[in-house]
Amino acid sequence: MSTSSRVALLNPNIRHIDIHHHYFPPDLKKENANANIGWKTPPENLPWSPEISLRAMDAMKIDFAILSFPALSSGCISDENRLTARRRNEFAAKICGTHPHRFGFFATLPFLDDVEGCLEELAYALDELGASGVSVSSCYGEGASAKYVGDELYIPIWAELHKRKAVVFLHGSQITSMPYPHPFLGIPITEVPNETFKAAAYLVVTGRKRQFPSVKIILAHLGGSTPFLSSRVAVLSHYMGCELTPDEIMGDFKTFYYETALSTSEPNLAAMERWLTLGGTWMKRSAKT
Repeated sequence: MSTSSRVALLNPNIRHIDIHHHYFPPDLKKENANANIGWKTPPENLPWSPEISLRAMDAMKIDFAILSFPALSSGCISDENRLTARRRNEFAAKICGTHPHRFGFFATLPFLDDVEGCLEELAYALDELGASGVSVSSCYGEGASAKYVGDELYIPIWAELHKRKAVVFLHGSQITSMPYPHPFLGIPITEVPNETFKAAAYLVVTGRKRQFPSVKIILAHLGGSTPFLSSRVAVLSHYMGCELTPDEIMGDFKTFYYETALSTSEPNLAAMERWLTLGGTWMKRSAKT
């Protein structure tokens, strides 16, 4: 994180921080991207600009926002893909430089299969641009070639993040190849929450979460369906051969950080609070059902 961002976040007057705040650079053509996933961005928010975000932040009494761009989860290993990530990060860093007391940013990495390119961009974004952490998708690629973010191929990236004690913002993938059930139920509504869960569960059952404990992983949207399916993972994945005990699996799920975008209804928050504080009694109750 840049010095100015650290100073801003340590300011006692900063009480409300939005860590799930997407930006959209002019070359993205967000309207076209929306059409592929069954989503609508309010027309007054396009084209996006920092001023639009600042007006919304002031109206909602948000003191500071961490900008992020949806991860480059599709594509291939290429110089163009690396260049896109670099452009995104320099675009975000410039905004943060202009508004150091209002914005920080999570860095965008190249297509994650490009491990060398990701390590280079990670170092540049954190060391030179002052990024607050990195943003990753639940999975990379499509169809049979897709890999979840905990895949063995990505271990060098996790190792570097662990060494740096970095913050990782994990967002569910918007898989455009997957049909959504209804025009009112686009991919961001129906698929993204479950993609977040699948990525979190993958990191837990493979032992990746405890292998790199210094990485602070924030799950978007209250973890999607993670809190509600975690006990199912604990019981059935252990039965399927996972070396971790059910209690260890549940404990690892609780080491994630959970942010609250689109998840602030009273029942959601009450259930989440109960889930986070519940001890070993969950197993007894699960065994009775």
